[in-house]
Amino acid sequence: MKQKFSLISLLFLSLISNKSFGQNDSVVIKGAYLGQQPPGSNAKVFAPGIVSTEHRDFSGFFSPDMQEFYFTRKDNETKEWTLIMYKNENNQWRESTVGPRIGRPILSPDGNTMHLGKHYMERTEKGWSDVKSLGPMFDREDWGIMRLSASENGTYVLDDYKNGDVIRISTFENGKRQPPQKMPPTINTGKYSAHPFISPDETYLIWDAERKEGYGESDLYISFRQKDGTWGKAINLGDKVNTESGEAGGYITPDGKYLFFNRHHDMYWIDAKFIEDLRPKFDELSGSK
Repeated sequence: MKQKFSLISLLFLSLISNKSFGQNDSVVIKGAYLGQQPPGSNAKVFAPGIVSTEHRDFSGFFSPDMQEFYFTRKDNETKEWTLIMYKNENNQWRESTVGPRIGRPILSPDGNTMHLGKHYMERTEKGWSDVKSLGPMFDREDWGIMRLSASENGTYVLDDYKNGDVIRISTFENGKRQPPQKMPPTINTGKYSAHPFISPDETYLIWDAERKEGYGESDLYISFRQKDGTWGKAINLGDKVNTESGEAGGYITPDGKYLFFNRHHDMYWIDAKFIEDLRPKFDELSGSK
């Protein structure tokens, strides 16, 4: 009788978690978004027990085809950071370790470059290349780059914690990389600004900052690019995302459907439709028509 109940329990758990049990009762994760039920307009923890665990789990992001998911983890016992990947093969997500964490990793829009702060790796037929330097323009001892995010046009947006906790931008013009420049006060206001994410088409920028008008510690903000190329006023993403706790590391999935971010030691996600709803609010604030 106990064996029958155990089997029923396993089947029930498999159904509610969108997982199946293979040989040796090992868990096999199936389905889109690591088998997780998508969130609505309220943020919820992403993949509890798989990605969001008792450890410190940060910086989640997908490959452009949505078949790879990367995140960083700090082990509570060893205190070591690692870059972890889940890859969807034959409709099963399998975990592997890419290597130690360097910077705050994030993929380029084409998925072929893994940006690691002032370093990067390139995708090869055998996996990821050795870690390389972005060169003297970025690999400077007097700069503190945590996250460097790239657009489809090659624009870089990066933070710098060694020089006032600011965000800088480096464009790519006429085939030549331009030196990073400090972004305007619309972006760099408050105690600090960090962990930028620029949309692939460069129409908006998301970052976290600690400001007096915020909900508590660091909040997530968004700025939309105006027709003249300047950046509009910072808009707080609101109480659906921000709380008295610190929110950071905002990122939009390549399919444009979800906002991922961190709160405490866990990873959260929320439907990203509300971001488009903020555009009229931006128009009102900026006075544009």
